[in-house]
Amino acid sequence: MRVNRAWLGLVVLMLPTLLVAMDTTALLLALPQLSADLGATNVQQLWISDSYGLMVAGLVITMGTLGDRIGRRRLLLIGGAAFGVLSVVAAFADSPLTLIVARALLGVAGATLAPATLALITNMFRDERQRGKAIAIWATCQFTGGALGPVLAGFLLQYFWWGSVFLVAVPAMALLLLAGPVLLPEFRSDQAGRLDPASVGLSLAAVLLMIHGIKQLTVESVSAGPAVALVVGAALGFVFVRRQLRLETPLLDLRLLRNRPFTAVLVALVFAGVAMAGTGLLVTQYLQSVLGYSPVASAMLFAPMGLGVAVGTMAAPGLARRMKQTTAIAGGLVVSALGSLLLVGADGARALPLVMTGIAVLALGTGPLFALGTGQVLGSVPPERAGSAASMSETGNYFGGSLGFALLGVVAAVVYRSRMDGTSDSLAGAVAAGQDLPADQGAELLHTAREAFTAGLHVTGIVAAVIFTGLAVLILAMRPATRPAPAPRPDYEATGS
Repeated sequence: MRVNRAWLGLVVLMLPTLLVAMDTTALLLALPQLSADLGATNVQQLWISDSYGLMVAGLVITMGTLGDRIGRRRLLLIGGAAFGVLSVVAAFADSPLTLIVARALLGVAGATLAPATLALITNMFRDERQRGKAIAIWATCQFTGGALGPVLAGFLLQYFWWGSVFLVAVPAMALLLLAGPVLLPEFRSDQAGRLDPASVGLSLAAVLLMIHGIKQLTVESVSAGPAVALVVGAALGFVFVRRQLRLETPLLDLRLLRNRPFTAVLVALVFAGVAMAGTGLLVTQYLQSVLGYSPVASAMLFAPMGLGVAVGTMAAPGLARRMKQTTAIAGGLVVSALGSLLLVGADGARALPLVMTGIAVLALGTGPLFALGTGQVLGSVPPERAGSAASMSETGNYFGGSLGFALLGVVAAVVYRSRMDGTSDSLAGAVAAGQDLPADQGAELLHTAREAFTAGLHVTGIVAAVIFTGLAVLILAMRPATRPAPAPRPDYEATGS
């Protein structure tokens, strides 16, 4: 009965895991419609799309520590209730500012859900093999949710207005509130770190300022504002790090970074998120704006990315039984690099099959990192600190995703502008400008703009391949050293850690 209840509880935990991840990317397809409806400017569109992920990344560590102190189940249910209410507010927003604020508050609620779900798994599954399977399922839901967010949005936008993208979370959160108290255990720890308001403020300000500076570079060709934001954000981040190293019970235990494999996994989670989010952003726009597919058709064509993540994460425990975990993770990252390179050849008649195969192979290779790497992070701390460790893993995921939209978005924008010789800032702008020109001139402008955007996709594929290859080398270089011991452990090869 205990095992059955644990697996039923895992099903309940999958609801917030899936929806929080989907909410990060679901607006990729809805953004054009809601921007037109609300009259959002370019800067407002950037904040509508990313304010959610930024708040999750900035507060997830705080919420992980808070869950360890007040109870992980309690925090999960509070966050679920808030998420449901704020989803309704976002769905019926009547101005860009209202939607930005609602999305930011949804990020606060999402930050309570993300670490609580993963930390509760460590309480519900004491057997190491069952816990590994549960974490693999959790990782599948999280990263598949992120990849399938645009797919769901595409179907909803085909039949409903853009607000329906938010309302889908309401019944799921209601089910969580009903079943959670029955199926989920409560856990709190007297040894959890105390909340430090100064640390919370420093971490949030540093993240928001740095990402804001990067985003502004995409809409401002020359300005001191973005540079100032980057410098101030970096300075606050430095102060935050120094404070954590001096506190007896820090908000973020940076001493864990002395563990080389732990550090390698966290770095890999961040930069894999950068590569996946950046390529996902470019591919969804490429399918619609260059190849001319409708939102629902683009959603279907984008589905291989979600399926690839699902297969990769579910296959990870089996790979870990046949090889060392570091070998499985590094091998998967090499596969992702090969998938990224397929995007470089996307052009003409072979564009669609190469894009679909490329995103599927790219996502497949990340599975071992997301499943096995997350397990390694949790396994490096005692159970009472599982919430804090889970929050560090989640911070890497969400920060990497938000950073990917910004960094690779900047790269693609720079390539586009250089190919257009400064005559157009975006493909959407070129489409709008072409409607006011004679037919021949408009068609020529649109053709040139599409070629420029395709060049940006090619460069993004190369950057992603370099990132994945570098991460594979990092994982192998920072794996535990093998030294001869008088009495070697018989399970050393099996653990791979």
